[in-house]
Parts: sequence; structure tokens; C-alpha cells
Amino acid sequence: MEHFDVVVVGGGFSGSIAAIAAARCQAKTLIVEATSCLGGSLTTNGVNPMMTFHAGEKQVIRGITDELISRLQARGKSPGHVADPGHFTTTYTPFDAEAMKHELELMLLEAGGTLLYHATLADVTCEERRVNSITVCTRSGLMDISATTFIDASGDAMLATKAGVPVIKGRESDGKSQPMTMTMKMVNVDREAIRRYMLENIDKLNNHYRADDVRNASRLACHGFIEELAAARAAGEISIPREDILFFETNTPGEVVFNTSRILDHDSTDPWSLSHAEFVGRQQCRELEAFMKSRIPGFEQALVVQTGPSVGVRSSCQIAGCYQLTAEDLLAQARFDDTIAISGYPIDIHSPDGEGTEHGKLPEGGMYGIPWRSLITQTLDNLIVVGRCISATFEAQAAIRTTPTVGAIGQAGGIAAALVARASTSVHQLQVSQLQDTIRQQQGYLDF
Repeated sequence: MEHFDVVVVGGGFSGSIAAIAAARCQAKTLIVEATSCLGGSLTTNGVNPMMTFHAGEKQVIRGITDELISRLQARGKSPGHVADPGHFTTTYTPFDAEAMKHELELMLLEAGGTLLYHATLADVTCEERRVNSITVCTRSGLMDISATTFIDASGDAMLATKAGVPVIKGRESDGKSQPMTMTMKMVNVDREAIRRYMLENIDKLNNHYRADDVRNASRLACHGFIEELAAARAAGEISIPREDILFFETNTPGEVVFNTSRILDHDSTDPWSLSHAEFVGRQQCRELEAFMKSRIPGFEQALVVQTGPSVGVRSSCQIAGCYQLTAEDLLAQARFDDTIAISGYPIDIHSPDGEGTEHGKLPEGGMYGIPWRSLITQTLDNLIVVGRCISATFEAQAAIRTTPTVGAIGQAGGIAAALVARASTSVHQLQVSQLQDTIRQQQGYLDF
């Protein structure tokens, strides 16, 4: 059986950054991923841009996540952090998804990490308070892998659940999760035509768009067109249970990604439900394509070049950790003694019931800490959880789920896993001050 210091289950964005961080701490590190690339929602779900690295004017997401953007910028594959013309956040960060796939691989391999693609978690072996090994299903059959420390970056708390960790699914009142989304990418968009249309209809845009911001935007972002969508729905042209259109221009001018479809009442942990969600998402994208080409200037000659490739999941399971992060913590801009990441992204709940998006806005420049205790369980001594399934309420998870934030969480989790493995200690006995010092050494930001 192959043994590693650190094994990361899940090569999504948080898991990728965790593996890079662990490997840079000289831990023998393996990342296990079910698909063929790293990056998760950014590379296999079509999410673009990343939002946000900033709290007001202060950049609070730094470290490996920001280093990745710098490397992409150097290759002409990202414009970096650009102003959000809709003022939902201060900035967002477009990027080229194909370049990101390769850059994440390079960063991991340069650090000495190991990749295992096309491998799905099948089983977990535990003894007393430790995960001893995992079994993964590969093209050649089942494979057992052991590690000193494990990181669950599966997005659905798969490793934690199989190891017996209690989880909470969805909204506390009824167990419903935020809707899934199938993204859609269109090219050959006449960006100046859509810019003119936005300027002529500035009052139809959400989030306090201002004409000067739209006029000067280096990359377009559009959130609005409620009237046009309502008219199409009344005419029977579209059935998406959402009140507005949301799209962003990528690193490539004239190429936009839609985050508009809304797939209700599906469960990413149920294989039948998840399979059906893929179909529903593509059906909604077909309707959306026809709507944009017929009703919105600038899209008459646009072409769909990609949906997904797989459906995007906002939320599913949250572990029962040593501390449950709450909406009250975020809105109070909580600072914890064991803070391991800082974010300025607001509460952003896409309604599980249909139309509507609920926001819990922070004060201008507001930020909050994410505690180490939310990454660990009470029952296991060598398991760390990173990404969207850390210990948080439904409302708090709606803020900390975005990719820059889970990147910072992943970096902390990867460093912690390496430190725990090196010292042959427990995640509960790890000296948080040592973890925080190492995060800072890797250029992470922890200072309010």
C-alpha cells in the first residue's frame, strides 16, 4: 500500500491549493481527483470569474491563490483583479480556464506533489480516532492508499461522511440546498453593442450600476434585464426560475460566461438526482441561448461553445466541526484567535425555492475571519476539511463558498496537514500560532 504524509481527496480549487501548500511544506503529498484536471468549479463547472479577493479596497485573499493569478497574468491568461461595474463586490478576477488547469498542475508538481486522476473515493478505513487509509476506484480496479493526515476537499464531505463524521445538509428549516447552476459560455459577442445597450438601459441593471463604470469597464459584467426575462417567460420562451440575467466577460474579450440557470430541488450527493440536474441545466441553457440571441442586442451572432462541462453545486453538506461559523459571526466581522483565513465576500443565497437572491451585505470594507476549528471534527484526529463543506450554517456557507475564499481555506488546511504529519500529532493539538506563522510565510493574509 502506497503511503503519503498528506492525501487530499478532491482536486477542486480548495483541494488544489491545499495540496500545493502541503507539498511546499515538504510533505509527501498526493491529490486524488475524479476528473481529468485540477480546479473544480473553475475548470470543470465553467465558473468565471473568481469573486472576490478584496474587502473594500484591501486585498485580503493573497498567498498561493493570488500567486496563481499572477502566474496567469504573466502568460496573458488573466487581466488580474478588475473593478466590478455592478458594485456587488469591489473586484472580480476573470481568467482562462484551460490555462488554469495546467498552471495548477505545474504549481503542484514543482512543489513535489503527486497527481492521481480518474480516481473516485470508494471506502475509508478508520481505527479509533484516525483515518488509516482510503480505497479509491481507478481504471485498473480498487486501490488502497494510506496517509498520516487526510484532507477532505470533496465538496460534499464524502471522506468525512464515510468516516462517520456527522453532517448537516442544506437549510436548517427544511434541508433544501441552494440551487445548482449549469454555466454557459458564448463567443462572438459584440461587446460594444451590449455595452451600448447596457448604457441605454442602465436602470434595468441590478446592484447600482453606474454609466461611467459600464463605459470604462475593461471586462463587461451584466446583472439585470428583469423586464426582458419576464416578457420571455410570459411568452413561454423560457422557464428558468430566476428573475434576472447574470453574465461576465472572461479573459478573452467577446467571450462571456452565464451564471443564470437555476436547478431547484436536486441533491449533489444523490447520483440519480445529480444526473438529472445535468439534463435540466442543459435544457435551461438551450432556452437561455435562444433568449439572448433574440432579445438582447450584441448576441445575434453569438455562439455557444460550452455548457458546464458539469453542473455547478453551491452547497450540500456541512461537517459538524469544533466550531460552526454563523451569519452573525460574518455580519459582526468576527475575529477569532484561531483565524486561518479572511474574506470580504458577503452572504449570497440563491433561493432554494425559486426566484430571488438574498444578500447579507457587510459594511464598506468589511471582513471576517474563518477559524481553524471550523476545519476539524470532534471525532477524528487526522482529518482536515477544506472548501465549501467546512462547519458553517447555511447562511454563513453562502458567503465562504466562493473560490478565492476556499483557496485561502485550502492553503491553511494544506499547511496544517503537513505540520500535523511532521510532528506526528493530532489536529486538535496543533499549535495554531505555528499554523498562522506558516500561512504568513506563504504570503497569506491574516491581519484585520
